[in-house]
Formats: sequence, C-alpha cells, structure tokens
Amino acid sequence: MKDLSWKKISSEYLYKDTWFTIRKDTCETNEGKIVSPYYVYEFPTWVTAVAVTADGKIILERQYRHALGETNYEIPGGCVDETDASLQDAIARELLEETGHTFTHYEYLGKTSANPSTNTNWMHIYLATGGTLTHQQELDHNEEIEVYLFSVDEVKKMLRENQIVQSMHVTALFYGLEKLGVLKY
Repeated sequence: MKDLSWKKISSEYLYKDTWFTIRKDTCETNEGKIVSPYYVYEFPTWVTAVAVTADGKIILERQYRHALGETNYEIPGGCVDETDASLQDAIARELLEETGHTFTHYEYLGKTSANPSTNTNWMHIYLATGGTLTHQQELDHNEEIEVYLFSVDEVKKMLRENQIVQSMHVTALFYGLEKLGVLKY
C-alpha cells in the first residue's frame, strides 16, 4: 500500500485555551505537494458511555447546546482531566458528576474521531452497566443537565427518528446496543 501520510514542515499556534486550540500547519505530501495553510483543532481527549442502570434503563441527558441553539438528548461524557488515572476513571467520574449514578461494570467499546481531517483527539466509548443512583449531580458552572431513563426500545426508536443528533453519541449508542445484543441487522 502507498504511504499517504504528510510531513509537517512548520506549525504555528493561532489560539490556545483550556478546551480549544487551533494551529496552522504547512505540510508536504509524499509526492512533494505543499499544503498550506492546513488548520488543525486540538481538543482534550473525550470519554463517553452508554450507561445502563441495574434495572436495564439507558441514561440519557438533555441539555442545551449553544452552537446549534438547540436542546437535545445525549449520552453522558466529557473531557479526560489530568487528575484521572485512566480513561475508565474519567468516565466513572463524568457519570457520577453528570448523572449521580455509580456503575458496577465498565467495558471498553473502542474509540472514534469527530472529524479526523481537522481534530486531533479521540472519544473513547464505554458500556457502563449496573448503575444505581448514589449521589446528587455535581455539575460544572456552565452545565445544566436533565437526566432521563429510557428503555432500550425507546432509545432505538429515538435513533430511528433522528432524535439524538450528536453524531459521536449516535455511534456510541450503536456500539453499546450491539454489545448488549439488542440490535438486529
């Protein structure tokens, strides 16, 4: 197979902040073509989970997303913090903070990229099962999250009807439902 990777000739940071960094690269293809500017968005690593309660309900969150100007359903998740010892610790923390639930089992389902042409980060996907409500939510200052419990059939219907629009969460739900053995192809 042909090597299609590019060589980075130069890189300049245009903006840096806690959750978003943008840089401008100049690259050279293996065939000698110069690609400039090529903008790259650096984000922290993300984690998310298809979270299932002990009685088989899937936890969905409802929150406002300003970029779209819409309130939608999503699955729990967030950024990996420097204080998280592992990806699993990060999703356990996010689940507890956002939903108040503690889970007995975590299974890693893989990773996905929001946009590999521009974004540097991965979102790691877990199936968290055996969830029980053990705490109050501990939300960040900019978060307002409503927690809902849905049956598997209700979530499948929501997916069919395009009621969950966050594409990476849709991907995670399909992986999770497949692992649970509730999808038919």
